[in-house]
Amino acid sequence: MADAAANLLAGGLVAFPTETVYGLGANACNADAVARIYSVKGRPADHPLIVHIASMDGLGDWADDVPGYAISLARDFWPGPMTLVVKRSGLAGDFVTGGQDTVGVRVPNHPVALGLLEAFAKAGGKGVAAPSANRFGSVSPTTAVAVHEELGDYLDADDLILDGGPSAVGVESTIIDCTSDVPQILRPGGITAEMIEQSTGLKPLDSEQESNSPEIRVSGSLEKHYAPAAKVFLDVTPIAGQGFIAASRRVTPTGVTRLAAPKNLDEFARDLYSALRKADELGLAEVVVEQPQGDGLAIAIRDRLERASKGR
Repeated sequence: MADAAANLLAGGLVAFPTETVYGLGANACNADAVARIYSVKGRPADHPLIVHIASMDGLGDWADDVPGYAISLARDFWPGPMTLVVKRSGLAGDFVTGGQDTVGVRVPNHPVALGLLEAFAKAGGKGVAAPSANRFGSVSPTTAVAVHEELGDYLDADDLILDGGPSAVGVESTIIDCTSDVPQILRPGGITAEMIEQSTGLKPLDSEQESNSPEIRVSGSLEKHYAPAAKVFLDVTPIAGQGFIAASRRVTPTGVTRLAAPKNLDEFARDLYSALRKADELGLAEVVVEQPQGDGLAIAIRDRLERASKGR
């Protein structure tokens, strides 16, 4: 961890596991290092990054005018799969925020990620900017092997990939706008609307509702995203030659390649991206996904699948 932290401070990149997906990290205070993230990923320069910190004590370094409900959310769900979008402090440069006056911050819940962030803070670092460790618009990686397959040709010899096993949640963090009187979910994830309301006493707005704050650009909000090379079809009957992702109770038709058969929502989220990657590994041209219904994590899964179905 000390070596990886030193690599970050020297301007290198470190891919690391979180409970959601693997991230590609750089020193969030180093413009040149952050620029390499954009280059390696092929990411648009105005697409903001999320700053990862070791504990909520570091929120004040990056944020100004943090509302009380955001503090409540941080206390209840950090470390965890939740990103808070807050008004940025002077520490947050345009190269991290995409030129916006807000910044996204989170404390991940993974021992390797926390070990890295704690070592980085001990060495004098303030935060690690990290999007998902994949080429822009592609399926997010949930294993170190997937990171290497995605980015190995783009990383330098001194860059590191830390292997912390498969990500437990499997879909990216919930992003919550905390710049208005009421929280607003900008990207659904493992922290649900019901959990937010229970923590804050406020019913959050969803991404389709109007808020008092101007539109905020956040990671994973483009219409096309999270897509494999294979074409993704939603809620149709699969035919021979296609891949199939659906709950375990669903029978696999003859000639169809079963890519995942999750028994519950948690398994569905955890296995989704690896199943989409498997479709490409097997050379399948088309994948059918029967989407889970209901609220909570199912909303996040449907959000990712809707974007994946639009292609790259």
